[in-house]
Amino acid sequence: MTIKTETTVIRISKVLDERLDALSAKTGRRKSYYASKAIERYLEDLEDYLDAKEALKKSKRTYTLDELARKLGLDY
Repeated sequence: MTIKTETTVIRISKVLDERLDALSAKTGRRKSYYASKAIERYLEDLEDYLDAKEALKKSKRTYTLDELARKLGLDY
């Protein structure tokens, strides 16, 4: 399966670019690989956070830690 890619230009600090250069040299992977992976991970985390924030807003019931532990059958 081939994944289609797009080219995007971003501005990064010189220090960050140097770090990408060093990592790329150590591993033999392109800088774009690491930049893409970092953006992907950040977007996944941000999307999860926003989904959780929205679910919390819609939630009508909140639980204390003790209530939640009992509800889930956890010993802590």
